[in-house]
Formats: sequence, structure tokens, C-alpha cells
Amino acid sequence: MPHSDSTMPAASTSTAAAVLTLLSRCRSLAAVKQLHAHFLSRSNRPFPYNHFLSKLLSLSSPSSSAAAAAANAASDYAMLLLSSHPAPTAFSYNVVLRFFASSRPDTSLGLFLRMLRAGIRPDAYTFPFLLLAAARSPAPALARSAHALLEKLGLRDHDHTVHSLITMYSYLGEPLAARRVFDGIPHRDVVSWNSMIKAYERAGMVAEVEGMFRSMVAEGVVAPNGVTVAVVLTACRDAGNLVLGRWVEEWVRSAGMEVDSLIGSALVGMYENCGEMAEARRVFDGTRDKDVVAWNAMITGYAQNGMSNEAIALFHSMREVGLRPDKITLVGVLSSCAAVGALELGAELDRYASIRGLYSNVYVGTALVDMYAKCGDLVKAIQVFGNMPCKNEASWNALICGLAFNGRGHDAIHQFELMKNEIGLQPDDITFIGVLSACVHAGLLEYGRRLFNSLTSVFKIIPKIEHYSCMVDLLARSGNLEEASDFAEKIPSKADAVMLGALLAACRKCKNVEVGERVISKIMELEPSNSWNYVVSSKIYATSDRMDDSARMIGLMRERGISKTPGCSWVEVKGQVLEFYASHEPQHGAEDMYQLMDILVDEMRLEGYVPNLDLV
Repeated sequence: MPHSDSTMPAASTSTAAAVLTLLSRCRSLAAVKQLHAHFLSRSNRPFPYNHFLSKLLSLSSPSSSAAAAAANAASDYAMLLLSSHPAPTAFSYNVVLRFFASSRPDTSLGLFLRMLRAGIRPDAYTFPFLLLAAARSPAPALARSAHALLEKLGLRDHDHTVHSLITMYSYLGEPLAARRVFDGIPHRDVVSWNSMIKAYERAGMVAEVEGMFRSMVAEGVVAPNGVTVAVVLTACRDAGNLVLGRWVEEWVRSAGMEVDSLIGSALVGMYENCGEMAEARRVFDGTRDKDVVAWNAMITGYAQNGMSNEAIALFHSMREVGLRPDKITLVGVLSSCAAVGALELGAELDRYASIRGLYSNVYVGTALVDMYAKCGDLVKAIQVFGNMPCKNEASWNALICGLAFNGRGHDAIHQFELMKNEIGLQPDDITFIGVLSACVHAGLLEYGRRLFNSLTSVFKIIPKIEHYSCMVDLLARSGNLEEASDFAEKIPSKADAVMLGALLAACRKCKNVEVGERVISKIMELEPSNSWNYVVSSKIYATSDRMDDSARMIGLMRERGISKTPGCSWVEVKGQVLEFYASHEPQHGAEDMYQLMDILVDEMRLEGYVPNLDLV
């Protein structure tokens, strides 16, 4: 955007230069305000509004180190400056339109109307921000009106404007309208192609994304760049299209393009989403000049694919090369800490988030709550939750589910009642999984019944298999095995192994072989290779003195070549998680740990502890 300031006469060139020099040294809104006050009190020359507006824009830009609150304050101050401007220009309005186009699009639209009423003619720099605001609002009618106006003003062929038109229709979910704009461009550059491919990608039209990319390559007029490749790979990732993703990687290498952080991150994400973790790691290891985005892609992929130890190990490697973790890194690593119980590392990341000012990020805060809850430190989970300045549904769900799964059912239900009173929040399906689980742990059968029956009628949520599983578990643990069995029979979707496993465990506890036999026949069909099913079934028969049937289940297990899955525990030592499997042989060379464990077992026995071998 070219800079101009009609309020600065030619005679005051030296003054303008001095103001620009002083403004360039301002690093905060407070400094700009101080300079503003100084100028008004010490100078009789016209105030350089546009220079100050430009400076405020730089303070609120994403690259600025200013906090979000400070950026908002700068935006509000810019609005005050514009309102006090005696003769605003198109440049003045363009700067303030840019302030609000993404964050407050309705404000941008209102400013544009005010600009027109003031008789100021929009220029080619006005419309990109206006079109972005119309897309974000969203305001389809205003968007089309803006399109018509720029055609009327003859600004249709400006590169930034036409690209913004494509993006606007993409945001509005109108890829065909975007394509009409694209087809009307006489001389397309790489940004034109990328805008159209992105429009198709955002609409989930993977076939069209592939067609556009292949046409771009075949025409050979405009060469794809890293952004093109990244967008196409994102479409492959979202659609799980591994075949196209592999072809794109082959094309990148045949075209001699360097697999930099942008392309490498996109390839890693594509392979990870397709379940090809070895391929993702191969690409990651071969990516040159990896930035934090590339490391985040690999760490997040490990975390989301259940490879928590690998995610934590890679995080340590990231720190060794000197890269500073950001909020995305923390969320990925914290979820891995939660999965393996790495409380020591999680607490370290908590301190890091506090020092770096990342506590205000709702995703980081939620990940911390989830980590502490899953590691059993509910005091810290509640503390972090209470300190979060902004909470969403996921934040409440992390606390409610954490309380429920740690056996504090009444506390979880109390938090659920508080959540219902929060303005702008609506409990979702995950919330109810947590609350129904709380009912299971607290033995609140009637409350659970009412809650389940209100899912659709009150909260407009269609029950999922997880909700049905909770109800079956609740009924079974309450001793209502027949009702639980009947409930499972009437579920619209077929009962899964988790639900049947809960019911089977309840049959064992209540020594109900009649219902147990019905469950055994079904769960064996779903999970014929799960050793737990055979062992529990054998125990159910044994408790009813049906020893032949008990022996038959163990024999069937051996006949099918199924070995009992060994028990597994883990412990965190100096940030490293060590897994221990049931075995007579020492593992990890941790003889001191085994000695300490023997001491603890002896102390437990002295306190009167007697293991319940029936549960083994």
C-alpha cells in the first residue's frame, strides 16, 4: 500500500521526516500515544494522521511481539484517530479497514459504507480488505455488491483484487463463482492458480484440486511453487488420498524442487493422516532447514497416532537443536505426556508456558488440564483450569472427564452443572461421555438415566456408541445385568467390544453366568484374538463351579494360539518414560527400582494388604 498523507504540506517535509524517525523508534502503543501528545502540545503544524495510522498497523500485525490485548487497543486507537481526522483520504480508510478485516469484519464493512458516504472513492487497495471482511462476516449479499462495485470502478484487473475475489468466494463456500473469476483472468500468475486450488481444497473438492494441479503442470506456463504443492498435499491429507500424495512427492523430486520446511511439513502431515508414520519420518529426516512448523508436524503426528514416546523423544531432540517450542508444540507434547503419565515433563512444560505467556492460549490451557488430570494430579488440573482466562467446551470437557475418570464423580457432575450456566457454551457429545462416566463411578443410576434421556430432547445430541456403553456400564455396575443386556440388544448400532467387555466384567463381579454366556458368545465374535475375553470368561465359569467350561475357554485360547497379554506399567525417570512388562527378568537395568518396589510391597503387607488374586 503506497504511503501518502494529504495533511502534510510540502513545506513541512523536514517535520514529516522527524515524525517518521520518532515513530520508527516507538515499540509500543504507549510510546505512540506519548509522541501523539507531545506533537499536539508542542507543534502548530497539521497532525500527521496517516503516519500514525501506519505505525499503529505495524504494532498490531501478527509479526509484532505485542500481545493480543495490546493489538486490540491499537485497533481501537486507530479508530479514534480516523474519527478525529479532519480530511481522511482513501489511504486513511484503507489502513483502518485492514485493521479490522480479519478480526472485526463487521466494523470494516461499516467503515467502507462510511467511506462511500463521505464521497471518498475506493481504490485498488481498498477492495482486498473489503472482500476479506465480506467473506469473514459472512455477508454474501455485500460480497456480491462489492464485486459489482469494483467492476463498475474498473478495478477488476488489479492482481490483488482479483485474487481477493477468488478467496472471498472460497470463504463463502462458492467455488464455482471463484472458478468464474479465475477463468476471466487474462494473464494468470502463480498466485492466481494457488488461490483457485486453495478454493477447491477448502471446499473439499479433491478431484478438482488434482485436476487443477495436473493442468498447471501440463500447461507449463506457470510453474507450481511451494505453496501450490503444500495446498495440494493438504487436500490429499484431508481426503486420505495416499496415491495422489505419493505422486505429488515424486513430481516435486523430478522437478528438482527442494523439500524445504513448507513442503516437508505438508508431506509429513499427508503421510501421517494416511497412517504412514515411517514415510512421514523419512520425509522429516530429509527436510532441509527444518523450522518449528516442521518439528510440530512430526511431533503432532506421533501424538495423534498413539506414538507418545516417539513424540516426547522428538521433542527433546527439538530442544537440543535450539528451537523454541510454541503453543502447537506444547499441545502435542502435553497430549503425549497425558497418554504415558509423564507428569514430570508435563509440569516442566507448564512452567515454560507460564514464562512464555502461553497460558492465555485456550488450547495450551486445555492440554495442561488434560495432562494433569490423566496423570492423577487433580489439584493442579483444577488450579490450571481456574487460572485460564478463556475456556471453551474442550476445556470444560477436559476437567469433567478428568474428574470422572479419577473416581470423583460428584465433582464432575458439579462442574457439569456449572458449565450449563456458562453463557455461550453448549455441552457436546464428549461432555456427556464424561458426565455419564461420572455417574458410573459415583453409582448415580437415576441421574444417569435422566441425563441419557435428555440427550436428544434437551441438548439435541444423537447418542453415540460411547454414550450407550456408559449406560450399559452404569446399569451393569448397579447390578441390573438383565436390564443392561436388554439395553445393549436395543442399541441402534451394533454393540461394540468395549460395551460388551464392561458387561462381561460386571457378570464376573456379580457371578451371573446366565447373562455372561450371552455376552461371551457375542464378544468372541468381535474380538476372537483378545486374551482378556478368554480369561474373564474362564473366571465366570469357575465362580459357578463349571470347571469343565472354565478349562474349555483356556484350552480354546491355546488352540487358537492366543497368549495372555502381559501387564504393563510405566514410570518416569528424569523426563524419560520407562515401560515395565510382567516378567521375572529385570528390565531397563533398573535393579534399584526393583529393590524399592520390594520394600514397598513388604510395607504394604505389614499394613495388612492382601492381594485379590481372583482379579489376576
